Parts: sequence; structure tokens; C-alpha cells
Amino acid sequence: MITNTEYKIISNKPAAKGVYELRLGGDAAAMRRPGQFVNIMIDGCYLRRPFSVADWDEQGILIYYKVVGEGTARLSAYKPGQTLNSLTGLGNGFETRDCQRPLLIGGGVGVPPLYALAKRFVEMNITPVALLGFATREDVFLADSFHSIGCKVDVTLETDGLRVTDRLDRYATARDTYFACGPEGMLRAIHARLEMPGQLSLETRMACGVGLCVGCTCRTKLGGRRVCTDGPVFGKDEIIWDK
Repeated sequence: MITNTEYKIISNKPAAKGVYELRLGGDAAAMRRPGQFVNIMIDGCYLRRPFSVADWDEQGILIYYKVVGEGTARLSAYKPGQTLNSLTGLGNGFETRDCQRPLLIGGGVGVPPLYALAKRFVEMNITPVALLGFATREDVFLADSFHSIGCKVDVTLETDGLRVTDRLDRYATARDTYFACGPEGMLRAIHARLEMPGQLSLETRMACGVGLCVGCTCRTKLGGRRVCTDGPVFGKDEIIWDK
């Protein structure tokens, strides 16, 4: 069930180059699965902004966001003690059943929802591999957190001439299911190269975030699907990539 919640900002601080860690105190009961997102109202912006949730508990939620435009620039100026209104518990999230050897593949700001997923697997006594890709060393965030909960962490840097797709072969037979979130180009390459079952979390622009405007529709074998309500997570066999 989606809730309309007022959150108090606990902290809002840099986590990496251009990336901020935002901790919000308040009711997170609407969060049910890793991969779901929130839609936050920011002063001075007509439309809410969607953000994936990296973690949540009875105290609140944890978000990581990159400053890329007016909305996120305004958000980065918020201070502890201020409040934010959020639609919480949006989207469908990842499905963890029938997986014993998960491979989590994240690129840049696609990494955060995989942290909540990793914690879910660890709670199930399953150890994931987290394959995380960033542009430079200064862009890396959350890698230590994955390691601290018991994941095997493999970080690639474009400045070293490596992308996450360059490391897929080493896990192609050792893992049984992949879960990916990141830029479309990365997701396309993973979709084409890994034959194992997979789930992909799509990143797209959203207007309403609740399925009314149909502005985030993507092509699937079941027809047009709305990323905000039917997704953002889709099974690999559902997606039809636009040429």
C-alpha cells in the first residue's frame, strides 16, 4: 500500500563525487520489497522526484541520489530537521524466490536498491556477489557497506579500462540468477550476454510516478508497461529493447 508520508531529514551529506546520502526519519511500513522507490516533493519543483531506496527500517529510509538537475540540486541544500513529503512504497521490487547464488549488478546510481536486496539475501543465509561499476574511484559508494554485511564485492572502474560487462564471464556459470540496475546501455549488454534467469530494474524519467500519465511506458512482450507501477523491476524475458 502506498503511503503519503512526512519525513524528517536526519542527515543529507556527500557520499561520493556528486552523490548524496539522505537519511529520513519516519514511517517506512509501506516498503515491502527491495527495488521499490519513493517519490519526493521538493520545494520549487512542480513534479515530484523518484528515488530508489537503499535501505529501510522502523526508524525510516535511506536514499542515495546524484545531483543531475534542478530538483536534486535543490534537494542537496536541505538540512537536518527539515521535512520532506514522500509517496512511499511505489513499484513492484525484486523477487527473491528460487535463487540460491545471486549476482547483483549495479552501475553508478543504480547500485542503491541492490544494497537492500543484498541484505534480504543475507537474512535468508544466502551470500550474494555484488558486481559494482563506477566511472572513477571518487564515484564509488556503498561498496564497503556490501562488504560489511558479508557480500563478495567486485568493483570495476572505467578509469582502469573496466566495465561491469567485462566481468560477466567469470560469473556466468558460478551464479544462478542476476539482478541488475543501472544505465540502459549496461542493462542491454547484460541482457544480451547472460543466459541465466534475471531481473532488471529500469531507470527512466517519470512524471506522476503512480501510473496515471503513462509517460514512463516501456515495450514488453505483454505490451506497453508502465515502469512506475508495473516495474521498475521486470523479468529479463519480458523486455523488448527499442532499436
